[in-house]
Amino acid sequence: MSILFAWLLDAALGEPPAAFHPVIWIGRYLRFARRFNRRTVLSGFWCWLGGALLVVGGATGLQWGLARLPFLAALILTAVCLKPLFAWHALRGAALAVLDAPDLPAARKALGWHLVSRDTSDLSAGEVYGATIESVAENLSDSVVAPLFFFLIGGLPLAALYRYANTADALWGYRTPELQRFGTVAARVDDLLNAIPSRLTALWLIGICPLAGLSAGQAWRLWQRDASLTPSPNAGQPMSAAAGALGVQLSKRDVYRLGADLREPAAEDVRRALGLAAAAAWSFVLVAATIQLVIT
Repeated sequence: MSILFAWLLDAALGEPPAAFHPVIWIGRYLRFARRFNRRTVLSGFWCWLGGALLVVGGATGLQWGLARLPFLAALILTAVCLKPLFAWHALRGAALAVLDAPDLPAARKALGWHLVSRDTSDLSAGEVYGATIESVAENLSDSVVAPLFFFLIGGLPLAALYRYANTADALWGYRTPELQRFGTVAARVDDLLNAIPSRLTALWLIGICPLAGLSAGQAWRLWQRDASLTPSPNAGQPMSAAAGALGVQLSKRDVYRLGADLREPAAEDVRRALGLAAAAAWSFVLVAATIQLVIT
């Protein structure tokens, strides 16, 4: 039941303070480790491995200690430790910050601040709303489904390793002269770990469409057709399913176009995307919590 309790903590309180947030600590390590960047794959490997060992070792020790507490205390504290490893409340808030912006320049700024790393300064309204939908769909996988999937398989150590790997890719996985070789291991491990969760998320979005009043058939067809069009082997999985479900085009200039034959998204489509993602997230949590109850 720790999954359900952690989910309720997220819904009620959101993210813990930065001083106590393990993902913030991970980010500090990853920024520090860049000092040892020799622009080689090997230097990136050793820096990545050092952080991974610290994270998995710490989480393993923590789980070992929690297992020796009385049942209720262990359940509550496990949920408290699990909560920072996923983020639905923060994701929803970031999307709403774009949606509730008073004008297009403010929406562009909110999008670039909260959700994407691309230049947002000259995006059209449709591109801003599309990028927001893309981020909701992709982060439903990265920030909700994947961490809980790995927690079910391997407890706190595996969930923490996933969050570390995903954060490392976010900070090191760029094709710049400085990071292209150094971030290779981080990018490849993230691709590997997300292979199953991203496809599971796409299937979950498709399956939940009828409950959200959306087209599961169109979502399935567009997923089958366009999921492989993104440079990432995983990002296009939930994004294409969401595009089909909503009947909108999701694109990044000169990079990809999912649902090229569909209309550009509008503000209302962001709200529909949040409704779809919320239905998928809550249902996934309930199923995961039920599985946890059965196997423990």
